[in-house]
Amino acid sequence: MKCVHLSAIIFIISLIFSKCNAQTNQQPEDQKNQVKKIGGNFENSAFTYYGIPKQISSTDTSIGYLEGGQKLLLTGTVYQLDGKTPVPDVLIYYYHTNTKGRYEHRKNEPRSMEPNEKGQTHGYLRGWVKTDANGNYTIYTIRPGAYPTHDEPEHIHLTVKEPNDLNEYYIDDIVFDDDKLLTTQVRQKFKNRGGSGVVRVLLQDALQIAEKDIILGLNIPNYPSVHHDKNQSGLHIGEDQPSFIPYHAYGPDKGKRTCPVCKYGRYHGIIMFVGDHPKWNEIKQWLIYLEQESIKRAQYLKVYFVYGNSVAYEKAIREKELERLGAELNIKNTALTFVPSFADDETEASLNHINPNVENTFILYKNRRIVDKYINLKPTTENFEKISTALDKTKGAYFYLPVPEHH
Repeated sequence: MKCVHLSAIIFIISLIFSKCNAQTNQQPEDQKNQVKKIGGNFENSAFTYYGIPKQISSTDTSIGYLEGGQKLLLTGTVYQLDGKTPVPDVLIYYYHTNTKGRYEHRKNEPRSMEPNEKGQTHGYLRGWVKTDANGNYTIYTIRPGAYPTHDEPEHIHLTVKEPNDLNEYYIDDIVFDDDKLLTTQVRQKFKNRGGSGVVRVLLQDALQIAEKDIILGLNIPNYPSVHHDKNQSGLHIGEDQPSFIPYHAYGPDKGKRTCPVCKYGRYHGIIMFVGDHPKWNEIKQWLIYLEQESIKRAQYLKVYFVYGNSVAYEKAIREKELERLGAELNIKNTALTFVPSFADDETEASLNHINPNVENTFILYKNRRIVDKYINLKPTTENFEKISTALDKTKGAYFYLPVPEHH
């Protein structure tokens, strides 16, 4: 009996392993034949095309703009994954709630579906734009209301379809920085799909204006792979420059722990990060140039040098080192700061994702949004001009366009 029982057990075990092996061997073939959808599946993706007009302009005006509520001009540029190359002919589909926070329907509105037809739930405040030759788009609409439950901030849904064979995918909702429902906890949940969706509004008469640039493929699952440089450093253009609290050794906030973007985030900002391999002769040339830029642009440019060398770090020694540097270069405007390392959590320096092995990382931001980035930049006249041009290019205020008639 014992022999029979043992044989039965061995037989059962062999069956189990044979099934496991069969599943293991079969999975790669199944996965190979399965095409992963760019951006993953999302609810009502087919609504992107319901009621879409034959001709689509780079400018659209929703019905809501003509009906009342807080008027809103939403505008921006769509870029390739490099964050610098504009992309024309990108389809952008948007929809949002009315001022009451509801997705209401209008039977006679040609852009809307009948209630419950094909499960349409996007309401009548919806539309399409297609980027122009320079990658620009403009939407005139109203600021949406929060849901009656007040469990989410005001938001505008966006879906993009690139002018290629890739499927449509959604990006982060547009949300408003001044919305009281946009708490820190809510912000931390964002994935930055297509770049940060948080916009800052400027009021011009009765019109609120917001800029929202879109970076195609940024943080989009299953997006076609691109070459990743081993010298990658810092967050991506289009993302928000995070808050962190370095030690200020010299400059305007000497002796304090001041967060650059928290205190001066509404201005243009440059942060020069240097890690474990400082080249002081080159650093000095950069600091002299950046100090001159800061003086020339006055209160509209805030410059920071952040030293994150983790080798033999001692706070008092590092502070004295930067103090001597500031005095030698007669620094007045530029903040000379330091952190224990770029992996440090106490100063929140780790949020910057800086590679300590590159020579330097330059982050340019405005209204907290990263607008340009450079890595391993040498202090040459050509590179000085490159930084100055980047600042000139992004210094302008919001631009205004005539309001087209709705049709």
